[in-house]
Amino acid sequence: MQVQGRLRRVLRAPPPRILLYRAISSPPSGGGSGVAVKQVTRGNMEEALEKLRGRVREAAFVGVDLEMSGVTSAPWRDTFELDRADVRYLKLRDSAERFAALQLGVCPFRWDPAKSAFVAHPHNFFIFPRKELPSDCSSHEFLCQTTSIEFLAKYQFDFNTCFREGISYLSRAQEEEALQKFNMLHHGRTVTSSTNSEEDGDMPLKSASDILFTERMKMNFKEWRDAIASKPMVDNHLSGNIKCGSGQFQTVFFKMRPAIILNGFSSHQLKLIQQVLRKNFRDLIFVCTFGEDDTSEKKVVYSDTDEDRILLMKDVQEDLLKNREERIKSAIGIRHVIDLLSSERKLIVGHSCFLDIAQVYSKFVRPLPSSIKEFALSFHKIFPHIADTRHLMSVNQAVQKLMKHKSKSLSSAFLLLCPASYSSVEKPSSHSPVTIEVEGDETMSSRFISGAKHEAGYDAYMTGCIFAQLCAYLGIQFEQFSPLDNLATNTKLQKHVNFLSPSWNSGTVLDLSTGMETPDPGYTRRYPAAVYDNIVVIWGFLSKVRPKEIKDCICKVFGSGSVTTVFSIDSTAALVQFKKQESVNDFLDLKAVLERADSAISILHPLSTILEGGQTRAAKYDTYRDICSSSESKYLFADQAESVCATSKNQLIENVDGNLISDVLDGVALASVTEEDGIIPSSKNQNVAEVTC
Repeated sequence: MQVQGRLRRVLRAPPPRILLYRAISSPPSGGGSGVAVKQVTRGNMEEALEKLRGRVREAAFVGVDLEMSGVTSAPWRDTFELDRADVRYLKLRDSAERFAALQLGVCPFRWDPAKSAFVAHPHNFFIFPRKELPSDCSSHEFLCQTTSIEFLAKYQFDFNTCFREGISYLSRAQEEEALQKFNMLHHGRTVTSSTNSEEDGDMPLKSASDILFTERMKMNFKEWRDAIASKPMVDNHLSGNIKCGSGQFQTVFFKMRPAIILNGFSSHQLKLIQQVLRKNFRDLIFVCTFGEDDTSEKKVVYSDTDEDRILLMKDVQEDLLKNREERIKSAIGIRHVIDLLSSERKLIVGHSCFLDIAQVYSKFVRPLPSSIKEFALSFHKIFPHIADTRHLMSVNQAVQKLMKHKSKSLSSAFLLLCPASYSSVEKPSSHSPVTIEVEGDETMSSRFISGAKHEAGYDAYMTGCIFAQLCAYLGIQFEQFSPLDNLATNTKLQKHVNFLSPSWNSGTVLDLSTGMETPDPGYTRRYPAAVYDNIVVIWGFLSKVRPKEIKDCICKVFGSGSVTTVFSIDSTAALVQFKKQESVNDFLDLKAVLERADSAISILHPLSTILEGGQTRAAKYDTYRDICSSSESKYLFADQAESVCATSKNQLIENVDGNLISDVLDGVALASVTEEDGIIPSSKNQNVAEVTC
């Protein structure tokens, strides 16, 4: 009966392809998803990369995701709605430079016309920036954000595998530097013979010990050379033992030629030996070879003809170049995957991926440029086709309606756009879902595990699934799609490629092909539009002051409508936007005057709420930018600002005009009474208004 029951269930089950789609479209709430994700470490990197080349070459697009050791080094490093484009980029650059990429998820999606489905191959690469080259003197340091590490641990991130078996890397800039160091280290140290004596020149013998040493070496080399020449070769070996007067000589064979290994000599003595060989022995060649740890081994090799010497030197140089290429290639590590994606020019798909692409550039290309435009243009040359699923969700009305009042996070979008099944009653729209299958390239083994949320490989898979469904909403019919077609040039998709939001609250869209930002028409602002010339940054409050309290005390002086926005940066600082630009200078002047004046009026002034304690600082918006651009890393904004701002308060206010102090203090009472109009006079000292920190 049990067998018959199982048989009936199998007969009632949907076809295997649909069953697989249902299994992978809606992952269970906990544990694995049922999706086979290939786990790649340094142990199977070479094999996985070779197979991935074919997968990417056949793919219509590739989903990509990164898991990082953190996002922001301090709360004030988060991106705010009042951040200007350059400030926002500085914060994102700081994140990309300080935190490590721990996993790279790559998932090629190939369209299979026979199945009318996409076939996905998710890969999860573990990354760890260990030192691979002895000549690499750089310090591989990175920050870990406790909340990020706790978050990854919650989803069972395998830190042991990451740190022990993670794949290291060299960026393109680091590769160039390594090659330069390699060439400098090995240049002129490989082969020396009498044929290049004019190039090297002679080293004068300044001491009796040098003279005695060179004469002794000359005798020993002559004795050894004569012994070699007098004995016949049998099967590439000398017939009989070779005795030499120096115990520091050990006879071996190097490339089928008799040779001496030089042990126990100082660098000065080795230079003298090379000089002895150049001047006295045309048939003896000094050769230096290098091991895996860059340790060198010096030899003197016997070569009896000019043709053989040329051949020997050529062989040594070729070995050196081959060794260099192999070691550099091995050290490049995970960047081979990035180079593969770049060289194939495939459409790369990410979700809210600006920080991801900044990480890719910082870790695998070179240090991030100083401006967002330069970064965008440079990245576009390497990856000409980027699609952001978060941006795509905002360009289609049907998707907007479906996503209304719902989270646009990756997992939420996946559950909404990639459901397990549709009934005739529950279909959210008239479009048919795109079928997606996962295919392993070998039998299931320890290299394949069930993917889980916030694992880069599975997130890359989810990103690709969302993208496929969004393409269907845009009207792209994959049934008419040829595997040879370039999806990035599809007329219905092309106008949305290379557009992404720098951050979720930027309210702008960045065009990677031009480096220009434009307003996002679908973004709903929480605060009034920023006018940066009207903004001051204030920090160093004695105690935590709420934004409402800051606004109230300023409006008591400048008028109830004088302040449009007060945004709390953290517990120690705030951004204040005035309605009028002239109010910025007036506020900074008034602050300087009140702190200079020692009177009861200044103590009773409405601004005393934020000036209490005498440690409050204020500056224009460009100073806020300079603080954010600093390499300093303080947790509180006030501490960061104090470490960056070199100009002291006393230096700035000592030029305050005495008449200005009198004028302002005389108007304090009137200002408090007529706060509706804000009667503080225009600044008489514009220099004070630049920075009062």
